[in-house]
Amino acid sequence: MRLTRSYLATVLGSLLLSACAEQTEPPPPASRPVKVFTVEGPGDQAIRNFPAAVQASQRADVSFRVAGVLQEILVREGENVERGQPLARLDPTDYKIILEDRQATFDNAERNFERAKELIVDGNISKLDYDRMEANFRTAQAALSQARQDLEYTELHAPFDGSIGRREVENFEEVLAKQTIFRFQNLQQLDLIIDLPESLIRSLRAREDDFEPGTSQGDNGNEEVTATASFEGRTNSSFQLAIREVATKADPETQTFRVTLTMPQPSEFRVLPGMTANVAVDFSRLITLEAAKWVPISAVQADSGLDARVWLIDQDTMTVNSHPVKIGRMSGGRIEVTDGLNGGEEIVSVGAAYLSEGMRVTRMRKSEQAVPREDEA
Repeated sequence: MRLTRSYLATVLGSLLLSACAEQTEPPPPASRPVKVFTVEGPGDQAIRNFPAAVQASQRADVSFRVAGVLQEILVREGENVERGQPLARLDPTDYKIILEDRQATFDNAERNFERAKELIVDGNISKLDYDRMEANFRTAQAALSQARQDLEYTELHAPFDGSIGRREVENFEEVLAKQTIFRFQNLQQLDLIIDLPESLIRSLRAREDDFEPGTSQGDNGNEEVTATASFEGRTNSSFQLAIREVATKADPETQTFRVTLTMPQPSEFRVLPGMTANVAVDFSRLITLEAAKWVPISAVQADSGLDARVWLIDQDTMTVNSHPVKIGRMSGGRIEVTDGLNGGEEIVSVGAAYLSEGMRVTRMRKSEQAVPREDEA
């Protein structure tokens, strides 16, 4: 009996020691969710895709130069017209009456001035009276010319060959001078408008012939910038673009630079103003491939020696490693990394302050990422 009790005590003691040993083993390391940022590589910098808005290269808001009642609309929306072709007419009655009044005033002033020419020779009138009659004649002549011109302005003509994009008024309406009557456009040549970000402008080499308006050819005959456009539903077709204009002042709201590219109207299908396109631009000849990388400010942390570092993600093990970098300027919510990154690396952009060497991480799902409030940048 004593032997049995001793054996049971030994067995129970072993079990308790095993349980304690199992409880003291460290738990597996936790995985921290982080937001990931992929550093742009040279290929990403060289070829960029931008959404573009389509406009007619030649366009105008056509309006009367005088006010009146719209008497007749001579064209329809979408109709092709030739330069000088009548588009609409105002009721000319009032302007005809004014012309008759100005004509009578002019005839009287002309007769008085002709008599004054004869009288001044013999000294029958003073030089002052002669000058006054001459001034009245000149004034009446100018008023008559203005009345004739106003009567001509009651008929609206096409400023160039094109088509009626949109009619802004209805017949028999009272219209004001310079009020838009038609949106007029020539669709044979199209403009595609894109916005270049500030980060890309900073990476362009400073050259006097960069983005020469109206051409995409460099001095050596080779294409400096190659740009092509594709349209929704026509992804198999791409169209060569030429640079027409480049803004050198950023938009105050978006801080982007407006670039206008141009192309002829495609023969396969019709492209109209207001449509959208995708523009692929190859900057490989203009961009400095050794240019600094721009990363979110939150991705750069300071180590124990107050040197800048980022957390690189090992995609195989999903662990992070500290990586030293050199930093430069800041712009908006990004900071320039002048050395330490080659492009293509995945770094932690949110959550970097809570990481340690070798810690496991998971990519935060977009649905879990915080959305800035409207009053936040």
